[in-house]
This record gives sequence, C-alpha cells and structure tokens, in this order.
Amino acid sequence: MLWSKLLHLGDLSLTLPAGSAIAAWLLASRAGRAALGWSLAFGLTLAIVAATKIAFLGWATGMPALGYKAISGHAAGFTAAAPTLCWLLAQRCPSVVRSAAAVTALALGAVVAVALVRAGEHTPIEAAAGWIVGMAAFVCTVLVAGDTATPRVDVALACAALAFAATAWALRTVSVGYWMIRLATALSGNPYPHPWNICG
Repeated sequence: MLWSKLLHLGDLSLTLPAGSAIAAWLLASRAGRAALGWSLAFGLTLAIVAATKIAFLGWATGMPALGYKAISGHAAGFTAAAPTLCWLLAQRCPSVVRSAAAVTALALGAVVAVALVRAGEHTPIEAAAGWIVGMAAFVCTVLVAGDTATPRVDVALACAALAFAATAWALRTVSVGYWMIRLATALSGNPYPHPWNICG
C-alpha cells in the first residue's frame, strides 16, 4: 500500500505543474537563461518518455528479454522536478545545504522508482531509465543556471504557484494517455495499440 502511494509522487498531474512552476520561478528571478535551460531539459525529458511509450504502443519496440517496454515517466518526471525545486528553494542557503537538499530529492526519486517496481507498474530497467533521464535534466539545469539569485522570493513563489495552478487546471481537461494511443495508432497504421503485457 505504501509503495502505491509513493509512486503517485511522479504522476504527470504533479510533475508537469511543478515543471511549469520552476520555469515561472526562474523567469520571476530574471534568470532567462536558466528558465530556458530548464524548459528545454524538462521538455526533452517528457518528449523522450513519450517517444518510448508511443513507439511501444505503435510498433512494440520493447525488449522482452530485458523486460523493457518504455521509460518510466513517473520516475523521470519526479527525478527532474523535485531536485530542481529543492535546489531553487535552498538557493539562499550555504552551498552544502543546497547540495544536500538536491541529493535528498534525487534519493527520493530513487525511492519513487523502487515504488514503481514494487507496485508492479514498471520493471527495474524501465524505472532506472526514468531516474537516469530525470537526473540528467536536473544536472543540465544546474550547469546552465549556475547561481540564480532571487531578488524577491515572495514574487517568485507567487509566480510559481500561479503557474502550478494554471498547468494543473489545464491538465484536467487533457487525457495524455488517450492522445498518446491515438498518435501511436495513427503513425503506425495499426488499428489498435500493442498491449502493455506482451513484454512480461
């Protein structure tokens, strides 16, 4: 039961709004380069995950011998967003505290990946791949952003909260899974998507 609750930390309904909130925070901090870097890194993370899922649904591109169908979006999204958010929230702290906050969030991302495996939602290789892709997005963002000073934390938080709420509201009207299936069948020409259970 605990594992199934933990894995929901990586739901797109949380991670995509969190990603929007991070971009808004950086823009409010007048860190345009960092905002662009984060948006590209996070967007690429989501695109890679979506591409592997669409490829499997349309063409069954998984590797049954490895138990691989597609990269875990839950693991990737959480591991990209949570450490970046912790890194931003701790920006006025000493660098050791900031690093510890980010590393703790990366470790929690690993826990989410394990929860996905324990709950039977993903195989170890799918969850690990998601964690690696998410970690790469976080590291790229930190390298591009460097030290991002926020002149007004209250303004940055308000902008982040507004972006989170707006994205969460927009996601309520879109069924991402449905559109991925439609795209997979349209591109592959198959009338039905390949079932998830053919790899194990």
